[in-house]
Amino acid sequence: MIPRYSRPEMARIWEPENKFRIWFEIEAHACDAQAELGVIPKSAAEAVWARGRFDIARIDEIEKETRHDVIAFLTNLAEHVGPEARFVHQGMTSSDVLDTTLSVQLTQAADLLIEDLDRLLDALKRRAYEHKDTVTIGRSHGIHAEPTTFGLKLAGHYAAFKRNRQRLEAARREIATCAISGAVGTFANIDPRVEAHVAEKMGLAVEPISTQVIPRDRHAMFFSVLGVIAASVENLATEIRHLQRTEVREAEEFFAPGQKGSSAMPHKRNPVLTENLTGLARIVRAAVTPALENVTLWHERDISHSSVERVFGPDATIALDFALARLANVVEKLVVYPEAMRRNLEQLGGLVFSQRVLLALTQAGMSREDAYRAVQRNAMPVWAGEGRFLDLLQADEEIARYLTKDQLAQLFNLAYHTKHVDAVFARVFAE
Repeated sequence: MIPRYSRPEMARIWEPENKFRIWFEIEAHACDAQAELGVIPKSAAEAVWARGRFDIARIDEIEKETRHDVIAFLTNLAEHVGPEARFVHQGMTSSDVLDTTLSVQLTQAADLLIEDLDRLLDALKRRAYEHKDTVTIGRSHGIHAEPTTFGLKLAGHYAAFKRNRQRLEAARREIATCAISGAVGTFANIDPRVEAHVAEKMGLAVEPISTQVIPRDRHAMFFSVLGVIAASVENLATEIRHLQRTEVREAEEFFAPGQKGSSAMPHKRNPVLTENLTGLARIVRAAVTPALENVTLWHERDISHSSVERVFGPDATIALDFALARLANVVEKLVVYPEAMRRNLEQLGGLVFSQRVLLALTQAGMSREDAYRAVQRNAMPVWAGEGRFLDLLQADEEIARYLTKDQLAQLFNLAYHTKHVDAVFARVFAE
């Protein structure tokens, strides 16, 4: 991922320094286990920890000749450890190191993403309570539907990201497995107890059965969850973008002092952050299909998955980390305009209460079909800008046989649409 969209802590997970450090720890812990089992001398395991070093530039130099990254690493390690290095990697295969390392990196990334989600959840909860009673218009198909509150809008997004956090926790558990089972996963040249020891030391669970690789359905699930989280990011970002449109202007991104919106038009205040989030979400979701395709490998292993993961592993996690942090900042600083919400709510002359009138007529004895026709008959002129809805309803002779003018007027009460907000909040924000 390019530096523009990379935050240092997440980027460090994918840097060579962290990768090779994990490689070294896996090999060193495996040596400890092998020494305990009497397979290698304890002095050899001690030497690995004492003298084990790696030099990234030297590894790259060796790899130019070997065309094999793990061999290049082991060769460089041996240059530091000395003769005892012949006991390193006993009975192991490259995928033992590579796949276990990827598991560690993805769990590290998941931990940061969970922290990101917690910050976003805190922001959504705070702003939802702030605007719990801020009445606004709910829209379906982009068209005015019925009144809601801005707090309820935000509560819905809070619930989505809360589900996403639970999904990510489950995906983290699923991806956090260790495989030290040797060529084609048979443990022919390494004891399963070595795997158990390395898993414990690296904070992973033992992979119940591997081939020569950790099964890629685990990775497919992990990146699918990242894709769902990215979709939720875009969903909220799109809502904010629409609310910031000049014709709507119910909420907008914070516009910092000195910020410029356009090189040509000095008046512009564009939703650039949420537009950026829409694009970043596409990057993250782009990892889902190749992750699913990686599940299918030839027999016990091939490396068709490897090049794909080297690209989308860092890109998807770094992009999502940046996106979640940016979205939390947008929510924390979001500028809300309750007066504009009220103006927009009243824009259709009361049409937003049509369902209340429909239901009241059916409860008063009119068939649903007749009630629908009567309400729609009076709604269409209002839609065309010809009068106000309540006035037309009160003048309708057919409706007058079922509802009085006072009864109709009582239906145009916003409080009716917000009376259960507290109950919904209690469910959404229950601990």
